[in-house]
Amino acid sequence: MAYLSMIFFQIVAPILILLFVGAILQKKFQFNLKALSHLVTYCFMPVAVFINLYETTVNLTVLGQVAVFIAIFIGSQMLLSHFIAKILGLNRTESAVFKNSVVLINSGNYGIPVAQMVFATQPIGVAIQVILVIFQNMITYTYGLYNLISATQSGREIIKDFLKMPIVHALIIGIILNIWDIGIPQTLRIPLDHIAEGFIAVALITLGAQLSQIELRTIMNKTIIISCFTRLIVGPLVALLIIYLLRLDGVVAQSLLIASAFPTSRNSSSLALEYDVESNTAAQTVLFSTIVSCLTVTVVIYVSTILFG
Repeated sequence: MAYLSMIFFQIVAPILILLFVGAILQKKFQFNLKALSHLVTYCFMPVAVFINLYETTVNLTVLGQVAVFIAIFIGSQMLLSHFIAKILGLNRTESAVFKNSVVLINSGNYGIPVAQMVFATQPIGVAIQVILVIFQNMITYTYGLYNLISATQSGREIIKDFLKMPIVHALIIGIILNIWDIGIPQTLRIPLDHIAEGFIAVALITLGAQLSQIELRTIMNKTIIISCFTRLIVGPLVALLIIYLLRLDGVVAQSLLIASAFPTSRNSSSLALEYDVESNTAAQTVLFSTIVSCLTVTVVIYVSTILFG
């Protein structure tokens, strides 16, 4: 019960407050949601990812363990979500949003604060979560982006739109500057930091504005419930199996298990809005999975402590 209250008031409640602020502002001012989506996708998001990649220093051994785990785990989630979408008989756009809701995890503004709370005396636990954020960013803007674009386009148009995304350029530049240890002039670094710091607030307020136009009763539909069950329940069970198969233990195993239980990434909703692909369903899934996760993540944290603490 103590873990439940801490996670809710320190992690979930701040997220819900920002969503609520966005909903109130949208009701009062009727923002242009497409313009807000462009602002997040073409400004705040790439800068935040760039800064994250540029600043992260990773131990190669831990990086290797995390890389192997994430490759197997994400691969399994891709296959699982694909087959479930087939079984549910979803069309191309519905299938794209469903698969993203299972595969794309909120490792950033949800995962890192949870890791900081759980691993307050074990910095490696937080470092592992930062690594996962990087992997999730790469998966979001490759697999996740491809899913949405391919749902409405094909062939050359997909590649063309993908290469135009600033997030792709931010990933490449961030990695290059990090590896070669190239400094950024303060004249550029200061505005970049300001934009990166505003990303979470602007993204969540935008999501809240989008959610304000949704009838809450429509959240309780079969696809959303199955998506959340797969992300929040099946995901950690699969992760636990992979952890045992890879013979991981200690903080690494505990951190990876907890990370597998986080809710659907808000970026899945931001991208769905940007490309106008089932954006309401995507937003509903993010909201529902975030609310339910305050219970499921608590259970996973407790289990991870027993098994690997």
